[in-house]
Parts: sequence; C-alpha cells; structure tokens
Amino acid sequence: MATIAPVSSRSSIQSRSVHFALRVLQLWHLTSLDAATVAVVWTLAFARAARVSLPLWVPVIFVFGTWTMYVGDRVLDARSAKTPLRARHLFHWKHRHIFIPAAICASLAVIALIWFAVVHHQMPVAAPERNSILVAAALVYLGSVHTPRRGFMLKLRLPKELLVGVLFTLACAAPTWERVVGHRAELVAPVGAFILLAWLNCHAIERWESPVSPRVSVSAFSTILAVSSLFAAAAFRSPRVALLFVAAALSAGLLAWLDRNPHRFSPTTLRALADLVLLTPLVIIFLP
Repeated sequence: MATIAPVSSRSSIQSRSVHFALRVLQLWHLTSLDAATVAVVWTLAFARAARVSLPLWVPVIFVFGTWTMYVGDRVLDARSAKTPLRARHLFHWKHRHIFIPAAICASLAVIALIWFAVVHHQMPVAAPERNSILVAAALVYLGSVHTPRRGFMLKLRLPKELLVGVLFTLACAAPTWERVVGHRAELVAPVGAFILLAWLNCHAIERWESPVSPRVSVSAFSTILAVSSLFAAAAFRSPRVALLFVAAALSAGLLAWLDRNPHRFSPTTLRALADLVLLTPLVIIFLP
C-alpha cells in the first residue's frame, strides 16, 4: 500500500525545486546566455512566420555573436566601474579568465562560419553589406559607451535602450528579410512591434536598477503595446504573422506585470525574468 509523504516533506521538496529552478534562471542570466537565447528564438520565429528555412549556421552565429557582444559589454562595464555594478558585471569580472578566452573562441567561430557561408555561396548576395552596417552600428554603440569620448552619442540624443532595441531586433530579422520572397511588407509591422518590445525590456531593467526612475512608465507602455499587438493580430490574414503579434502582446503583458511587482523578486531574478518573458515566440518555431 502506497504511503503519503507528510505535508512538511512535500513542502520541503517543492521549496528545493523552486530554489533550484531560480538558481538555474539566475545562472542563465549571469552567464549572458539570456540575450543569446532570446536572439536565436526571435531569429527563428521571424523565419518560421515568413516560411523561410534558415541554414543551421545562421542560429549558431547568432548564439555565438550575441553572447560575445554581451560578454564584452559586461566585462568592459566592470573594468571601468563608472556605473553601479550589478551581479552580472561582478560575475563576469570575477570569472573573466574564463569569459574572455571563451568569447575570443566564439568570435573566431563566427568569423569561420561567415567565411564558410561566403565561400560556399550560402549567403544571399546583399547580406554581407547589410550585415556589415548592423555590425558597424553595434561597434559604434560599444565604442561610444566604453570610451571616454561620449560626445557622439550625446549629440545624437538617442536613448541607449532604444538603440539597443533597434539593433537587436533588426539583426534578428535580417536573415529572414534577406531570404523572403514577395511578401516582405508583412514583416514590417511585427518587426516594429518587437523593436518596441526590446526597448521596453531594456527600459524596464534601467527603471528597476536606477535610483532615479526614468519618466516613461513601463507598465503603461507595455499595456499599450500588448493591446495594440492583439488588434494587429486580428487584422493580419497570415496566421503565422498574427501569432508573432500575439507573442509580442503576451511578452509585453508579462513585462507590465513584472513592472508592477518588482519587489517580489531579487534583483538578479527580476533581471532574468525580464528576458525570460521574451521567449514567447518559441511556440512559432515548433509550427509544422
């Protein structure tokens, strides 16, 4: 006859399971794997929505490339220590002897994969030029943030969070845009929605971590984006594109909830959850 575990024992098991899950979530963030995961999910979701088949080297490049950029950004932030250091900065600096060589190897892998794609004619003709523009813009951003001369960025007066959102989303959409035939216009609106979503993600983190909260209300704008995305989903004839909007609406709604309840979680967990809620397009990847 089966025995029933005491309530206290079951609670202890549940508590340990929750603690383990939170620890995994925090490590996902602390190791910079969160941004790389979001990048590859968004890239594949755009492709599936447009019925584009991407070669395997494309998501691999996005994983390695995004991870390298974020590792470099966090190590440089920790080195300069001009802004308040968070757990992610301290973690990268403490383990820089691992992160820096690994990032160099990942960069070399990206270069090798790009060379392979060019040599074997697996890259669209216009792709190198467009990708070079995005890479140059990302390098200009990193240089402007991590060098003493910041006048260029100040003159532009572009919010850092908005610039990151634009670059990140356009990079994710680029492989699909280069390969889609005949219906590129359908991608413009969902890409715009995801640019706003990426900006809200960055802005929410800045709002939670800054002692002086930015003026823009994350919960209000996230709610507006969620409602607008649902209306857009209803207006699009393509079910796959509509599903992109639904995913954006769900992510925006979850960001709004996090913004209203930031004190429920530790800073590191909250930061990880802000990226976790961006993975809603996963459902699109598994469409037949």
